[in-house]
Amino acid sequence: MGRSRGRAVIDACHLLRAGTVLAGFAIGAGAARAETLLPASTSSITSFEIVGLALVVGAISATALSALWLQRQRGSIEAESQEIRSALSDAQQRISRYQALIADKNRRIVIWDGHNGKPEFLGHLPGETGAPQNDNDFLAFGKWLRAASATELEQAIERLRFNAQSFDLIVETQRDEVLEIQGRVSGGRAFARFVALNNLRAELAELKIEKARMKNAVETFEALLDAIEQPVWQRDNEGRLTWVNHAYSEAVEASSPGQAIGESREVLGSIVRERIRAVLTPETAFHDTVSTVVHGNRTFFDVVDTKTPAGSCGMAIDVSRAEALKEELQRTLKSHAETLDHLATPVAIFDGDRRLQFYNQAFVQLWGLEPAFLETRPDNSELLDRLRSANKLPEQLNWKTWKENTLSVYRAIDTQTDLWHLPNGQTLRVIASAHPQGGATWVFENLTEQVDLETRYNTLVRVQGETIDHLSEGVAVFGPDGRIRLSNPAFRALWGISEAEATPGTHIRAIETACAPSYDKADGWKAFSQMITSFEDERPSSDGTIELFSGLVLDYAVIPLPNAQTMLTFVNMTDSVRAERALKEKNEALRKADELKNDFVQHVSYELRSPLTNIIGFTDLLKAPSTGPLNQRQSEYVDHISTSSSVLLTIVNDILDLATVDAGIMRLNYSQIDLGDLLDDVSIQMTDRLQESNVTLEISAPAQLGTLIADQQRLKQILIKILTNAVNFSAEGGSVTLKCWREGEDFVFSVSDSGCGIAQDMLPAVFQRFSASGKGGKRSGAGLGLSIVESFVSLHNGAVSIESSPGQGTTVLCRIPSNTMPQSIAAE
Repeated sequence: MGRSRGRAVIDACHLLRAGTVLAGFAIGAGAARAETLLPASTSSITSFEIVGLALVVGAISATALSALWLQRQRGSIEAESQEIRSALSDAQQRISRYQALIADKNRRIVIWDGHNGKPEFLGHLPGETGAPQNDNDFLAFGKWLRAASATELEQAIERLRFNAQSFDLIVETQRDEVLEIQGRVSGGRAFARFVALNNLRAELAELKIEKARMKNAVETFEALLDAIEQPVWQRDNEGRLTWVNHAYSEAVEASSPGQAIGESREVLGSIVRERIRAVLTPETAFHDTVSTVVHGNRTFFDVVDTKTPAGSCGMAIDVSRAEALKEELQRTLKSHAETLDHLATPVAIFDGDRRLQFYNQAFVQLWGLEPAFLETRPDNSELLDRLRSANKLPEQLNWKTWKENTLSVYRAIDTQTDLWHLPNGQTLRVIASAHPQGGATWVFENLTEQVDLETRYNTLVRVQGETIDHLSEGVAVFGPDGRIRLSNPAFRALWGISEAEATPGTHIRAIETACAPSYDKADGWKAFSQMITSFEDERPSSDGTIELFSGLVLDYAVIPLPNAQTMLTFVNMTDSVRAERALKEKNEALRKADELKNDFVQHVSYELRSPLTNIIGFTDLLKAPSTGPLNQRQSEYVDHISTSSSVLLTIVNDILDLATVDAGIMRLNYSQIDLGDLLDDVSIQMTDRLQESNVTLEISAPAQLGTLIADQQRLKQILIKILTNAVNFSAEGGSVTLKCWREGEDFVFSVSDSGCGIAQDMLPAVFQRFSASGKGGKRSGAGLGLSIVESFVSLHNGAVSIESSPGQGTTVLCRIPSNTMPQSIAAE
């Protein structure tokens, strides 16, 4: 309609312009005609009147044409308005029909206009779904949807509104109803349609949800089975593997479960698999302990395999340790049985049914019973009756009561002890102890041998006394009352006291007075007296060293003994102490000599550097053309002088570096190093040496090694020292390989040569100073190169190692960690 009005205005302007043109033409024509019809002399109408008349005629013509045009446009506008009203009526009818469709009670639509637009709601959901009818409550999904569904829906709507990402979801309400939600974007608006499903569609949606649950459950079980340490597998009906866990793949030495399935790697042998296939039925599962080989070791598995509709599945539990423990238990029981069988003490073990389970040979010999009878595993009551009938048990006035009291051990908690006086004159101590799981153990101790044991004990005491008397260490034993019980001659000799002064029964105070001339200090016998006569429940042991007035040095020990007794021991350590003191004095002298050596080496090295620098400088001047020509022999001599001076200067510098490291005054100059530039610099400096030795250098390094924070000069020295050593021991025409790589922040490189190699017994000494061996090398040096390498690498907190075999070459491996750039403090 706006376009029609614009077009009408433009047409009106054109008509006015046409009327003005027509008026112009009329004026021109009227004037021309007046000039033609009326002579100038006889003309009574002036030219101004003709012009005015023409203007009037033009205006009338323009007005007439405008009226005609406006009439025509009015008809067109009315027709167009009628058409628009008809289209508007149709659109309103369609909107009404759409709203009627949208307002279905089984669906609801939420519309958002832009990111911040207020949502518009159309339609309603059935009340049984639990969806709120109020618009504001409807968007609070957590109140009427399940937690998982609400979270998923909120995230999907957020992606729809802000990222224009469509979605299709199936959610569950808190009333177990199923809704289908579709999210779309159209014309800058976001639409979310909520549809209540029923009948088949609801069942389909529930099936989808159930499928998702089953899938999650399967994934959960697979994740659980993947996390356990027992191999688990699944097979199809043909016996082929369809799924295994990571423990299975590790057991068959596969890199992944997929490889184990693809290559059909079996953890069980073919014979075991045939057994499983023969036994396995839907009603009966296979369960047995089988043996197989895993990682080269014999392993026992407790295998469980069951039949499934799609094939079978199984699990193998490693019971190797259990089998080993079972065998160990059997061996232990057998060993215990053999041990008990060799005991002189009779032992009999009865089980929970009071039947004889075990007996040793001493038991048979004690009671004189027939082995055939014992092998029948008689009851304990029956055994007692048989012994009584053979007159081998003590005579009792009331046999029944005595037997009941004896057998009450099976109901007792504590161990029972009794004395049996046998008719043959033997006396037995009978110890009966019940087992927690039932049964009892009977031990028959023959006290007839006790006298023999006491005799042996007394003999042993006398032997110990004789032994103590002949010891070189001084020994004295005091009782809890502080009185001496025994002492040996060495004790009396060390302290210079007589036998009468150390008579058994003498109090420690008297001993202290007798020993005062030899040692009378506060930490001496007074301390011993306090420890010996102390009333503390726990008497600690003590030891130390004392020096007597006579010059003797004694190591003493105070040792608590049973029955509250205390033993004092004194060991003469005079010779050892004197030797120790001499060694300390010698060590101090050696330390001072080492300091003097370091000072001398450092001073001499500095003094040697200046003349060497002059020699090298004058040698370079002699080589210069400006000095004058030299003959061939003179040039050779100058070259020899230059080479020897350079070698000597290198040795001096090396000695200075080592002296600085030993003195602990070397400081690293940390900076950020471009490792690529460093390798280029090192390869350039090694060019002359490589050409001289006819050896090639192969550098293997990534394109971008990056940077490292270290001392550039010392790191360059490390590389050149190792490369020079490798070139020296490489044959002519050979090659030296330098490999560089990064491990995290560390810079790692290795230098390998194909030289003569190093014997294994020589490897521990390669980093020692002055341990050079010219065997197999082109040049012999001072043996400081690798020692300097180790010192500089240690200053960088790195590590260096060497691997070599005779005839196989040598490889030196270095690791340099990246340090932090030190913070400089500006001077105020």
